[in-house]
Amino acid sequence: MTAPVPSEEPVKKIVVASDHAGYRYKRRIIEYLTQQGYQVEDFGTDSTESVDYPDFIFPAAKAVAAGEFERGIVLGGSGNGEAIAANRVKGVRCALCWNEKSARLARQHNNANMISLGERMVSMHDVYEIIDIWLSTSFEGGRHQRRIEKLDE
Repeated sequence: MTAPVPSEEPVKKIVVASDHAGYRYKRRIIEYLTQQGYQVEDFGTDSTESVDYPDFIFPAAKAVAAGEFERGIVLGGSGNGEAIAANRVKGVRCALCWNEKSARLARQHNNANMISLGERMVSMHDVYEIIDIWLSTSFEGGRHQRRIEKLDE
């Protein structure tokens, strides 16, 4: 017997954070999401000056884990460090996404409440597609829910 798919409320509040290598995309993503009617909060950084990504990613991930935001997007050069940092926060499931399929599966199978994007790895056009798919795809539940529960134990 599989667990029922949890009902999902529409996403309204999204937190966005980056290091210096993801700053340019972050600005464009915030503008894009705001134009679509999402409430977006920027947790920094505020320039391309070199910074340490955990200083910005941890607060964003903690805000998602605390339920202050339904979803979060973090960015860096590759997105790897940002995903690793976000996933250190209990209650966060941050998926590194590089195309539409990775974004769709991050939601369907992993119920990812955050995604990480690499400014040096993905085109801006693809970033918009990734975000749209990730925000519109539902979690499948069932066997995937059981696996997430094991991660949370």
